Amino acid sequence: MVISCFVASLPAQERGIINNAESPYVALKSINLGDCRWTEGFWADKFQICETAMVPYMGSLLCGDTGHALNNFKIAAGLKEGKHHGMHWHDGDFYKWLEAALYVYAQNGDQKLLKELDGYIEIIGQAQEEDGYLQTQTQLRDHIDRYENRRYHEMYNTGHLLTSACIHYRVTGQRNFLDIAIKHADLLYTIFAPDTKHYGRFGFNQTQIMGLVELYRTTKDRKYLRLAEKFINNRGKFKVEHNATTQGYPIGDMVQERTPLRKSSEAVGHAVLALYYYAGAADVYAETGEKALLEALDRLWENVTQKKMYVTGAVGQAHYGASSNRDMIQEGFIDDYVMPNMTAYNETCANVCNSMFNYRMLNVHGQSKYADVMELVLYNSALSGISLEGKDYFYANPLRMIHNSRDYHAHANVTESAEREPYIKCFCCPPNLVRTIAKLSGWAYSLSENGVTVNLYGGNELNTHLLDGSTLKLVQKSQYPWKGKVEINILECKRTSFQISLRIPAWATGSKIQINGKNAEMAVSPGTFVTLERQWQKGDVITLNMPLEVQLVEGHPRIEELRNQVALKRGPVVYCVETPDLPANAEILDVYIPGNAAREVEYRPDFLGGITTITGDILLRTDQENGMYRAVKKPKWEKYQTRFVPYYSWSNRGLAEMTVFMPVLWD
Repeated sequence: MVISCFVASLPAQERGIINNAESPYVALKSINLGDCRWTEGFWADKFQICETAMVPYMGSLLCGDTGHALNNFKIAAGLKEGKHHGMHWHDGDFYKWLEAALYVYAQNGDQKLLKELDGYIEIIGQAQEEDGYLQTQTQLRDHIDRYENRRYHEMYNTGHLLTSACIHYRVTGQRNFLDIAIKHADLLYTIFAPDTKHYGRFGFNQTQIMGLVELYRTTKDRKYLRLAEKFINNRGKFKVEHNATTQGYPIGDMVQERTPLRKSSEAVGHAVLALYYYAGAADVYAETGEKALLEALDRLWENVTQKKMYVTGAVGQAHYGASSNRDMIQEGFIDDYVMPNMTAYNETCANVCNSMFNYRMLNVHGQSKYADVMELVLYNSALSGISLEGKDYFYANPLRMIHNSRDYHAHANVTESAEREPYIKCFCCPPNLVRTIAKLSGWAYSLSENGVTVNLYGGNELNTHLLDGSTLKLVQKSQYPWKGKVEINILECKRTSFQISLRIPAWATGSKIQINGKNAEMAVSPGTFVTLERQWQKGDVITLNMPLEVQLVEGHPRIEELRNQVALKRGPVVYCVETPDLPANAEILDVYIPGNAAREVEYRPDFLGGITTITGDILLRTDQENGMYRAVKKPKWEKYQTRFVPYYSWSNRGLAEMTVFMPVLWD
């Protein structure tokens, strides 16, 4: 395998998804790509679907006439006749898919896949212009000049180009894609490094910051880091009014340009644009250690997670709205505690970006609360964006869906369609989610100064090196999140003392840890990493038992949309109820939940891809009347036993109504 040869040629830990091996201002470092492999359970199953269905199917779309992304590069390269098809950011969609395929290759070493990808990279290279410019959406349109207007998303495509090229180099050791990226980034530097009024407001969809930092980490050329920092410094620097480079797209808070990042305390505007920006700023902080930057990110994280994030980890409350400064926004953050259910936008990309931001903050601070949010997103609002078989997609992810014969069409626009679609014209979300599933084993562990942290649980094998170069081999056995028991077996380690830190999720009250069958004599506090330090030996076994109780979750009193309503949550998994599990004539708005009802859990391996269901009584109101307002009278109830399913699995049994939150009745 190419991978194993390349591993031997590079210093340890320089092949991480984020290559922060030499980043001076992080508490935790990434493991190398391929060091961790899922072996059993939830994420092993999802990766297998990713490898056999998600990536191949998406490739057939993007490399064919449906998605047309590869065709755009072929036309730009002179290999095909035709016109550009797709959104202005469609090049970026293709780069994200390439990145996903590379993560799969890092696991399976399939030379046929690598040859296919290198063929596509050759076409991309032929499409690149002599000076390094590469943007098919402008190259194939005579009426658009280079960097004429930021609404053409050149920076967004650039960021994904740079990132995927760095991953290709780390996985394969080949420079064919990296050289394309360097040539492109060098052109970017000549244009955007100088202070010019025309280009000052360009970097609004901020993937280029992450891409430039990764290119700096890969090449050690500091000019890329300086340019990344410049894009941060430019936000909030210029007068917020339309000029030639902004016409045709919203300005102000929508694109994070009214308030400089270092002075920001509220998440505003388009959720994807904001969170890509924050993630890029976290990457810059990891290299520069600028205190003001981190303080701003800490404030923004607090605002997002405590005032604007759904119980599923989703973000971006509204399709259309206004910021606190009354700037018009789309697909984004609105006021604190305004959390609509049915019209919640929660774009899949935004949810994925939330996990990306939290992964970076986890590495910066080394605190478990960031991994808690990361995990919450992954099991809920991220996975809800794709069907169980991996071939149909949601763009938006509301917490309630209703559609009967009267109002089906009125509400179908909430998720772009009432059911997942095999192709979405705006295709940014599907490859973003698929690349996340493909790389997730790389997030499972991080390296501390003298040890390893366990960030995510699930059956896997870890074969890595600690920061001192010593070998560490672990096997984790678990059916998490359906069961709360995790067993970590040490297969190989150094003889001197080192640390193994276990994340105890904030919900996991009453967790217990054993070492070789004996209780660990230490406090096990929810919401922390518990650090076990000793001279470990081959054959040692760590056992973590986390109680998985069904919890009723309510919202903050200021969330008017959730007053007197609750959701069901078990461990990291949020549940919902769907109309396929209700009587034929029942509607989702008829459902009430008795707060004190008994509930049973059951793992069902042959249902919805293998899930744990929650079974319990609900109350169906049978005397609902039409009319906007009605005189209050004692309701009539019908008791009905139903099953609740994980939110991510909804809409996999045909057209359905669904809700996460339900009105609660207490005895």
